[in-house]
Amino acid sequence: MGRGPSIEGRKNAEDAKRAKVFTKLIREITVAARNGADPAGNPRLRAAVDKALDANMPKDTVERAIKRGSGAEGADMQEVRYEGYGPAGVALIIDAMTDNPVRTVADVRHALSKHGGNLGTSGSVAFQFKRLGELVFDTKQPGAEDKLLEVALDAGAEDVQSEDGESLVLCAPEQFAAVKGAVIAAGLTPLKADVIMRPENRVAVSGEVAETLRDLLDWLDEMDDVQDVYHNAELAV
Repeated sequence: MGRGPSIEGRKNAEDAKRAKVFTKLIREITVAARNGADPAGNPRLRAAVDKALDANMPKDTVERAIKRGSGAEGADMQEVRYEGYGPAGVALIIDAMTDNPVRTVADVRHALSKHGGNLGTSGSVAFQFKRLGELVFDTKQPGAEDKLLEVALDAGAEDVQSEDGESLVLCAPEQFAAVKGAVIAAGLTPLKADVIMRPENRVAVSGEVAETLRDLLDWLDEMDDVQDVYHNAELAV
């Protein structure tokens, strides 16, 4: 008794989360398509489409987003990057896509101030991050680490780090498509793969600070205009 509603409730929550993920992916495709509707000649669009298909987005939804972005509708969206600080001075980079920057900056500023942080000026924290391609793999199987190391480095990766059966491949953004294609062709499927802003150094946070930071990250993630949030905190899993 009573199990039905809880299962239904979980499904509704999962559907809502999936819809929000799709909304962000559609927005990324729409903006990327402004530089050309053919993924073969537009690396950013190709990466956005790959990410959408990996998330099981229907192909017709992807195609509609490309069409919308390459037409007049794509011009309404602006890309905005905010830099600021969270609790205990944790550095944050917040990437947004919006048709109303005034609304978005107000929402971001409010979120930060509610969690003991503040919005900074452009360049105030960006120097603490580096733009890199990042691919994560499960390499628990015998020989998987060695195979990944060989294939990734041959394809142009800068570094491969392995620990506890998981491996991280880092590469220049320009090499991301080539590295991803090479490892997949070799039968190695990444758990996740994206071009990110990776912190040069991380700061350990715990207790109330970690709790407040997690709440801030959740708050920002829930905002429709926010696409990605990067931080330099070392958070326990």
